Amino acid sequence: MSHPHASAPKRPFSSSSPSPASPAPPHMKKAKLPASSSSSAGPTEKSGLHLDPAAAAAVRGGGRTNGEEDVDMLLADQDELRAPNASAPGGGTANLFRKKATLPQPPATAATRKPLRIKIGQPKLPKNFEEDTWAILKDAITAIFLKQKLSCDVEKLYQAAGDLCLHKLGANLYERVKKECEIHISAKISALVGQSPDLVVFLSLVQRTWQDFCDQMLIIRGIALLLDVKYVKNVANLCSVWDMGLQLFRKHISLSPEIEHKTVTGLLRLIESERLGEAIDKTLLSHLLKMFTDLGMYSETFEKPFLECTSEFYATEGVKYLQQSDIPDYLRHAESRLQEEHDRCILYLEANTRKPLIATTEKQLLQRHTSAIIEKGFTVLMEANRVTDLSRMYTLFQRVDAIEMLKQALSLYIRGTGQGIIMDEEKDKDLVPFLLEFKASLDKILEESFAKNEAFSNTIKESFEHLINLRQNRPAELIAKFLDEKLRAGNKGTSEEELEGILDKVLVLFRFIQGKDVFEAFYKKDLAKRLLLGKSASIDAEKSMITKLKTECGSQFTNKLEGMFKDIELSKEINDSFKQSSQARTKLPTGIEMSVHVLTTGYWPTYPPMDVKLPHELNVYQSSI
Repeated sequence: MSHPHASAPKRPFSSSSPSPASPAPPHMKKAKLPASSSSSAGPTEKSGLHLDPAAAAAVRGGGRTNGEEDVDMLLADQDELRAPNASAPGGGTANLFRKKATLPQPPATAATRKPLRIKIGQPKLPKNFEEDTWAILKDAITAIFLKQKLSCDVEKLYQAAGDLCLHKLGANLYERVKKECEIHISAKISALVGQSPDLVVFLSLVQRTWQDFCDQMLIIRGIALLLDVKYVKNVANLCSVWDMGLQLFRKHISLSPEIEHKTVTGLLRLIESERLGEAIDKTLLSHLLKMFTDLGMYSETFEKPFLECTSEFYATEGVKYLQQSDIPDYLRHAESRLQEEHDRCILYLEANTRKPLIATTEKQLLQRHTSAIIEKGFTVLMEANRVTDLSRMYTLFQRVDAIEMLKQALSLYIRGTGQGIIMDEEKDKDLVPFLLEFKASLDKILEESFAKNEAFSNTIKESFEHLINLRQNRPAELIAKFLDEKLRAGNKGTSEEELEGILDKVLVLFRFIQGKDVFEAFYKKDLAKRLLLGKSASIDAEKSMITKLKTECGSQFTNKLEGMFKDIELSKEINDSFKQSSQARTKLPTGIEMSVHVLTTGYWPTYPPMDVKLPHELNVYQSSI
């Protein structure tokens, strides 16, 4: 059916008043239509409903072009449009395509209750929409990289990129953004070629280029945010706009060996200068190393040559410093260097670099020189009792698994130092005091330098036992005589507490003696003299020593010694009882003091029998007792 008014430019239907003969206005319905439908059916459909061609044209021409999904359309009843006067303009059709117009509703009749057929209109994008939008974005990207003012605000650029993604044009947009960014990134990096031969100045240029790139890519990423959200995240193995920029920057750095080599060399020179005590720009160093990390180039491009340079640096320094300094200074230097490398990892190196860096430093400064360090300095430190330096040596040797070597050096030192004293008979008088002092110094070193390491404690015990028993029974005899000197009366200037401490120290030496029966024989002989002659400095000290020996060796070892004390106590009781007897007061000569000891033969040392001729007065006492 033709419609003479369908070609009207602004209104598809005439707005003149209807003629009197015109039928009632057709029943109109409003429908929400999805813009995505591609239906383009003709004006006449099987359902009996007809969409006025002028209305359809108006919908197509005035449809929404910004991605809206609904279109308002008005439908006319086909039968009523076929009425004889349907072509005549009427008031009912004047507002036919006015959006959401309200028309007079005719009475509901059978003729108006017919099925409806919906015809979907399709919105069209403006001509050259994609090219025009991209031109705006391209100009913006260029302005960003050239640090120029943007021709429009960022919100409009953001919306433009979003419109392209909304209309399924994200793939083209992504490739175009990538291509445009690569043009400018390539130009920036190429501009660094042939720049200043001064490495510090060159590094500053690289850092400035990197900082500019990061700032610019942040702006571009913000503009293309919807590209990441709507397109990139839905495509496998496609990186974000930011990561794409990093890949391009890395690509063109790698394509320029001069820039990459010059940058790495500059960084290594800065670190070497710092190791030599020079002041450097740590901020510049930190930023460029962070750049390598962000670009994924740190491990291969920087870390590998860095560790190689570190190894060479400390290999040279270790040999030179060891020749020019003594061992305490060298150990302090090695400790200081290790701390510096640890701090370096905290300040500007990656955390993963710490382990290989410290291992490299330890190898060149310590592991390669452990034998030389021990040979040159261990004995000196032990003889001078340098507990702090020995502690430093122990700690450093632990780091390179050289504790076994240090333990062997300790054993050799103990045996070598003590052997000269033990085997020299002329020094027997000073042997026990020397052993006590030597053992005390070793115990102090064990506690303060070797962290009470059980392995070192066992080494000291084994070495001392070997040392004391080099002359078999002689040390046992000398230890017994030393105790006799300390427990004998007349040992002035020694308090009870000091004497007790000496007994404890001597007991330590006693533990190392293999011939304990030899010690017992000499000790019992000396004890008998002290008890029988009343020369003991302290009975309490004597009993304390017996208790210590009993704890150490058991009751069988001290049984005879304890019996000797019982005999002395019993003899004292007998003497006191005799002096109180009437016979002693009346029949014995006056002016004579006599004391006797009643001894058990098995407890006391044996002596060869002797004939003793006593004066008459003493014979009387002997007979009376």
